[in-house]
Amino acid sequence: MTLSKTSDRGDEATVDSVFSSRYGQSSLPKYRLPEKEIPKDAAYQTISDELMLDGNPRLDLASFCTTWMEPECDKLILQSLNKNYIDMDEYPITTELQDRCVNMIAHLFHAPLGDGQQAIGASTIGSSEAVMLAGLAMKRKWQLQRKAAGKPYDKPNFVAGSNVHVVWEKFASYFEVELKNVNLREDFYIMDPEKAVELVDENTILVCTTFGSTYNGEFEDVKKLNDLLDKKNAEHGWNVPIHVDAASGGFVAPFIYPDIEWDFRLKWVKSINVSGHKYGLVYPGIGWVVWRSKEELPEELVFHINYLGTDQPTFTLNFSKGTEDNHSIPS
Repeated sequence: MTLSKTSDRGDEATVDSVFSSRYGQSSLPKYRLPEKEIPKDAAYQTISDELMLDGNPRLDLASFCTTWMEPECDKLILQSLNKNYIDMDEYPITTELQDRCVNMIAHLFHAPLGDGQQAIGASTIGSSEAVMLAGLAMKRKWQLQRKAAGKPYDKPNFVAGSNVHVVWEKFASYFEVELKNVNLREDFYIMDPEKAVELVDENTILVCTTFGSTYNGEFEDVKKLNDLLDKKNAEHGWNVPIHVDAASGGFVAPFIYPDIEWDFRLKWVKSINVSGHKYGLVYPGIGWVVWRSKEELPEELVFHINYLGTDQPTFTLNFSKGTEDNHSIPS
């Protein structure tokens, strides 16, 4: 929910729109329902004119989002606006299309899938929701491991560079996980993997590496981080994993720098998030989260609902968005 503030004008605040139509010649209250209805064309005109005060999306170069798509994409979106995608039985083709996308992305990121094996992932409301889901999965898996070993599990932490997207600070706050920041330094504006691994301890649920820094787009050295973490895990008997926040680089590196090892080719990379709308000619906001295997997503986080007739497994922060997660979630 976006929090908004308005000027304190009491009940007198109105929207004034004067048109030739007699329905548009009286003021409308801003914060209360009007006493009388107005025709749909007058309501449309009033709202449309207010929206003209927004910026022009085609001129927006600062929001990390694509602002133009092919007309055929617009048509498909309009054809699907009235679908409640959570109802997988009613809209199985939509679900199937999302499922295919998850599998395509998992293969693109070299997930170790056998022939005919289903990828594990979900479509999300941008990379922000994807980050939340990936972080929750790693936190819960760490807690389960600590419980099984009879060790405390009340002080989880994760390690990330101070250049991470602000959503990681939100994850830390919302889900009570300590954020251990690796500070940047002059002429080195990404996370130093050596300093990151130094901060890892037995309470670390994950190390987040940013593959496409929010500051300058630079790729962090995921392979070096993996090698250093592999050594520390072996020394202490830990299983601290890596999550790759590839929101800004996941759909760039595979095509331009295919030889860079940053994805599931590396042992400790267990989950990856990526955004479609940053560079993929896709309107905001669509994101994806994929896991290396179903073992990385604790079954107890997957909710099975049957509101609409059959069992539908979901792992999401909402139940009412068109980009509801799909059958790639293990059942």
